[in-house]
Amino acid sequence: MRNISTILIALFVVTSGVAQEALWGGQAIISPEINEDKSVTFRLNAPLAEKVEVTGDFLPRKIIKSNTGEYDIPGTAVLVKNNKGVWEFTTPEPLTSELYSYSFNVDGQRTLDPANVFMIRDVATVTSVFIVGGGQADLYKVNDVPHGTVARRWYDSPTLKEQRRITIYTPPGYENSKETYPVFYLLHGSGGDEEAWIALGRTAQIMDNLIAQGKAIPMIVVMPNGHTQNPAAPGETHRDYHPAMGGGPREAVASMEDSFGDIIKFVESNYRVDKSKAKRAVAGLSMGGMHSAAISAQYPNTFDYIGIFSAPPIASMRSRNDEERSKYADEFLKKLQVQKQNGYKLYWIACGDTDFLYQGVIDSMKKMDEIGFSYTYRESDGGHIWKNWRIYLSEFAPMLFK
Repeated sequence: MRNISTILIALFVVTSGVAQEALWGGQAIISPEINEDKSVTFRLNAPLAEKVEVTGDFLPRKIIKSNTGEYDIPGTAVLVKNNKGVWEFTTPEPLTSELYSYSFNVDGQRTLDPANVFMIRDVATVTSVFIVGGGQADLYKVNDVPHGTVARRWYDSPTLKEQRRITIYTPPGYENSKETYPVFYLLHGSGGDEEAWIALGRTAQIMDNLIAQGKAIPMIVVMPNGHTQNPAAPGETHRDYHPAMGGGPREAVASMEDSFGDIIKFVESNYRVDKSKAKRAVAGLSMGGMHSAAISAQYPNTFDYIGIFSAPPIASMRSRNDEERSKYADEFLKKLQVQKQNGYKLYWIACGDTDFLYQGVIDSMKKMDEIGFSYTYRESDGGHIWKNWRIYLSEFAPMLFK
């Protein structure tokens, strides 16, 4: 087999040449190309490669087994090389409307699609992405509608003893208005940071489109960094660290729940917001769902709208053994009873039917049933994936502040 480094250098030279050709009027490779029937064609110019594959969430998933169990991973498809050295693969069936991620594998080496500038980071991995419209994913596209503003701000957290970075969406017209707006706090999962919901979650596009369609009222969406070990996303902080699932370069000074008041204070001091309980919402996915449940319980008369997306039982957030798990579960149920007495308008729980946390979600709802805690449950197809969380956001946001 050829030396991988040699092939990758050649790949870079060839693709760079194609890019230059496009600048001077030549025809560049189009990849991915969404065809009229919604099938998608992928192309890669790599004449020296011996084998090229594409992997992504548009392909049927497959199960792999290891010493630690079974894992569900995206499938792969083999590209075929033509006489010009361009590898090509077209999906055998049309793709449903969705945002998809993918990458190429060139002789065993993972690489992004050099013909596609649309890339998003998910935890520590950058992937090429594309959108197939004509359905749900039209909400994820930048359409010809009024657009809100996305700002990255730094706020002071006395609880965590540092400056922290936060992403804030303000709706179309906010800057030229004197109105006050409701606030929706939206929290990421264990692998995310303050960039997760705005990038893979497509929050700005979803909100722009829902507001333009009259399905959601204009609101401010606040997306903080839920990792109290890290003040900001990789590359946006003075600490040198690599993104990891829940990891961080230092021990947390305080919990997300204990420090959340700092976020509320910053938002309500710097933005024109309605500070009433009826105009506050909090929701999150996975770890952020646990945070949302814990925050809304710890601040029991603060939020009228709570969304819990694909989240495990709240007791598992701190528990190291069964005894602690039982203790924290009892403490949380007592807080839920206070929350119940104070009242709220919507407690919305959602999970995919093949999510590895599915049983934990079911068990949590059974505990809520025992104390008569009212909630709405939304079950979808699929697992612990962004496809579901984008859908949940697009369904949850229209229910807020009505």
